[in-house]
Amino acid sequence: MTFNYKVMKVVEKFISINGEGKRAGELAVFIRFKGCNLRCSYCDTLWALEPDCPFQEETPEEIVNYILNTKVRNVTLTGGEPLIQPDIKKLMQLILNSDPNIRLEIETNGAVLIKDYRVENSSRFSFTMDYKLPSSGFEKSMNLDNFQYLTGNDSVKFVAGSFEDLSKAKQIIEKYDLIKKGITIFISPVFGKIELTQIVDFIKENNLNDVRMQIQLHKVIWHPDTRGV
Repeated sequence: MTFNYKVMKVVEKFISINGEGKRAGELAVFIRFKGCNLRCSYCDTLWALEPDCPFQEETPEEIVNYILNTKVRNVTLTGGEPLIQPDIKKLMQLILNSDPNIRLEIETNGAVLIKDYRVENSSRFSFTMDYKLPSSGFEKSMNLDNFQYLTGNDSVKFVAGSFEDLSKAKQIIEKYDLIKKGITIFISPVFGKIELTQIVDFIKENNLNDVRMQIQLHKVIWHPDTRGV
């Protein structure tokens, strides 16, 4: 059977370890898409957002074939912002249907409503949603309705570069009862902008049980600007 899928703009496909998230340190295959609806101050993939960024046009079927050939179980769709790609939901479902051992993670920036992107086989699917704190410059773009649609499979990541950011993260965690809902919560540093001990001290002083501080492993193992890792 042939499906009429739209082509998608892929800037990177690679195998590495997960640098962050619930499966940090585990083998994963990454598909990075071109384009984003935000331009955060600390974005580490700005090159993937530029109009002249090279990309390959690939159909969902071609992407799935690549994933299957890697024989890697953890799949991460990232960007940019993957949810603004045409036919992204069809790709998500196709990936999950292709192999019962695949676990699919979508890294999304919090500005796109996730409600319409829930798919079948949800036990093998999760969102890692970034909540943009003040230093990002795009907190105003956050779609707060997303907090209604997160489940215990999902994660929320707060990337903090200042004490103000940390305070806002705590406010959001408490306002939306993220811990009680069983959502995995990460606080990560803006690389080079905040002392790691500040985050640890903040978690201790505010008794933030079940909140995890996380460092991006790929920026420790490789140079922070290295691509394809």
